[in-house]
Order: sequence, then C-alpha cells, then structure tokens
Amino acid sequence: MKTTVHIQNLKCGGCASTITKNLTALDDVSDVIVEVEDESVTFDYSDENTLHLVKDTLADLGYPEDGERNSLTDKAKSYISCAIGKITK
Repeated sequence: MKTTVHIQNLKCGGCASTITKNLTALDDVSDVIVEVEDESVTFDYSDENTLHLVKDTLADLGYPEDGERNSLTDKAKSYISCAIGKITK
C-alpha cells in the first residue's frame, strides 16, 4: 500500500534526509519520498502495524503527524534531526 502522511516541523532538505534514512531502515517500508514544500512523507508498506510504527518514528524524530500535538520538545527534536540530516547528507 502507498500512503502519504502530512507532518509538522518539516523545514528543509536536512529534515528530509533524516526522515528518509530513518524510515527506509524500518522493515516493510520502501519508496520513501519526502516533499518539503507540502510537508508530507509518502511511502509503501504492507502491514497496518507498519503505518503506526512510521508515525511513531516520525514523532520520535520531532515530526508529528499534522493535527497531532506539537510541543516545544517536538520542535526542538526536529531541529536536531534537521542538523543531523545536513551533516550526514
């Protein structure tokens, strides 16, 4: 199945790099595409539990799903994830 998740705190290519790296490392996730302009992540998966795992992983990185709680801690985590993505790009 292919799905798109709209997320918060997505700012640049560094963020996209971190998200892509972390999601492609998950079992059952493939073809990850991060669109900075519309703050979305599109990917393929085959099990419903994987969708929940992806959303949890995104939130752990500081990119909660659009409409979910977006705390100051989430925003700070996204800046760290962004910086790591820029360094490892």
